[in-house]
Amino acid sequence: MSIIIVYNRPWCKLIAKNLKKKTNHEIFEITEKEELTLKAIQVINPKFIFFPHWSQIIKKNIHENFNCIVFHMTDLPYGRGGSPLQNLIVRGHKKTKICAIKCIEKLDAGPIFLKKSLSLEGSAEEIFLRENRIIEDMIVEILNKNPKPKDQKGEIVKFERRVPEDGNLKNAKSLDEIFDYIRMLDARDYPRSFIEFGKYIIEFSRATRKVDTVHASVKISKRV
Repeated sequence: MSIIIVYNRPWCKLIAKNLKKKTNHEIFEITEKEELTLKAIQVINPKFIFFPHWSQIIKKNIHENFNCIVFHMTDLPYGRGGSPLQNLIVRGHKKTKICAIKCIEKLDAGPIFLKKSLSLEGSAEEIFLRENRIIEDMIVEILNKNPKPKDQKGEIVKFERRVPEDGNLKNAKSLDEIFDYIRMLDARDYPRSFIEFGKYIIEFSRATRKVDTVHASVKISKRV
């Protein structure tokens, strides 16, 4: 059996690497939008296409012709939409679910194959790596057990995709919020939380929460 792992975040490479060791299937990787074409997929003819972390729209001619499974970091139908991790943290959530869903034309609305719990403690990068391990296990379970997807049930709550300006610490109203703003953006390829100071911009990472303080690493640069 051939399967494709599609992702555009560096930590997801571990999923493909580990699946090559754990399964007897032929694993292909796609990491660029330009590579995700119907013609390229038809050459491979995969049984499944898994999307552990993909921020682009999946074309209709792909998800209608192949079994595409997307992973989303909310307890669907709660939290459909963009920036799930950041939207969950700013709403005060301490844990969530990872849903493996069938890709359909309507965003994050497909039936659900599996749900697994995920802690939201730690930095964004720590959470993503923890999510990685869970998604890897979910893929193995889907390959071995071929579960039937079930329609989403419950109230639909939609998230708006957050933009870099949303990481401005001027919006934080407490030390806890400052800590959360820093940690929820502390991952490779993510814009850091920041504050502007005159002609400079100060970016924050590696936050730790103490009793009445927040400690963090800072990077100071001139505003462009």
